[in-house]
Amino acid sequence: MERFRADGFDAFVAARWSALLHVARLLTGGDRQRAEDLVQEALVKLWFAWPRVADQAPEAYVRQVLVRLAARSARRRWWGERPVERLPEQAEPGDVSSAVAERSRLEAALALLSPQQRAAVVLRYYEDLPEAQVAQALGCPVGTARSHASRGVARLRKILSGTVRTVG
Repeated sequence: MERFRADGFDAFVAARWSALLHVARLLTGGDRQRAEDLVQEALVKLWFAWPRVADQAPEAYVRQVLVRLAARSARRRWWGERPVERLPEQAEPGDVSSAVAERSRLEAALALLSPQQRAAVVLRYYEDLPEAQVAQALGCPVGTARSHASRGVARLRKILSGTVRTVG
């Protein structure tokens, strides 16, 4: 049984680890440590389901587990403070770090969305999944998934344009 389970699982993890980590990072609003924990937990669940899903769609299975784990972890009340010694500086125009700053700004904006909206936006627009697969991953009807994505994008536009004030 262990030999059958290992066939293909290691190759899948090696091939998809970074992509799954990036999706998890977006789902957690840019928190790399939480994203790594989510991917590891999702892969443990995949390990036990591998004989069932190996020939079908293991990535869809892991993606659905990631969305559920991210939603569950977002409901926790406190993740702790992360103190820094200095406030970050603004990026200079044309500086290579401006792309990193913009990505961080997007991740911070994603963190302000509800878990369902964040998952819908990430799966629909980053992963470029069809609405039916987004709905399947979220465990809801297609119309609800479409609504989450639409409201999430609208909220992102407001946040990124600076019209929404955040308390913090």
